[in-house]
Amino acid sequence: MSTLNGKVALVTGGSRGIGAAIVQRLARDGAAVAFTYVSSPDKAQALAKQIEAAGGKARAYQADAADPAALRAAVDQVAADFGQLDILVNNAGIFLGGVFEETTLEDYERTMAVNVRAVFVASQAAARHMGEGGRIVNIGSCLADRVPSAGMTLYSMSKSALSAFTKGLARDLGPRGITVNVVQPGSTNTDMNPADGDHAEYQRSRMAIPRYGDASNIAGMVAWLASDEGRFATGAAFTVDGGANA
Repeated sequence: MSTLNGKVALVTGGSRGIGAAIVQRLARDGAAVAFTYVSSPDKAQALAKQIEAAGGKARAYQADAADPAALRAAVDQVAADFGQLDILVNNAGIFLGGVFEETTLEDYERTMAVNVRAVFVASQAAARHMGEGGRIVNIGSCLADRVPSAGMTLYSMSKSALSAFTKGLARDLGPRGITVNVVQPGSTNTDMNPADGDHAEYQRSRMAIPRYGDASNIAGMVAWLASDEGRFATGAAFTVDGGANA
């Protein structure tokens, strides 16, 4: 399939896990894909080379999502290097869990900087380059809607903020033909939350389909929203969690 031929996409935090799966899927569907990473340049370059070897087009950019100036510069550089920007996937995120009384202000500031402020910064910068048919997809979490156990307060708060942001931005950018949606993954087999991890069995016990998702499941939803088929979906949350929140 080449449903995204002629499109340019940017995925923040795209060098591993769900982000890397999104980069690979968008490239497979025909888009030229840029992605940001914080560390491990060798890993990021390896992903870009893998996509190029398969006939796609990809480029990695170093930018910490917690640094507004660096993130804004990366968005502008992608638009300049590729001549346009059609799709933004705000994927970069962190999880700082633990006992609420022991959560520090630094934990709060870091979480909100990466999980919320970065989405605002990147979306604002990208919107200045987008035209009719532009797509913004935010990667949230099923924990924004339901918090099944203690220790997730800070993370859940940050991800729930994306729901209201998505709705508001959909209203702001809708007249320009730009859609904005949030995809909310559940337990997904990545190095950050492996299917054989210490808490995996508990997570499976909460699901209607008692197995972890694959990063490609999330990437598939993002690709649909980025395609022409997804043009009438905006301001919406798409939960992909195996029925954990059912």
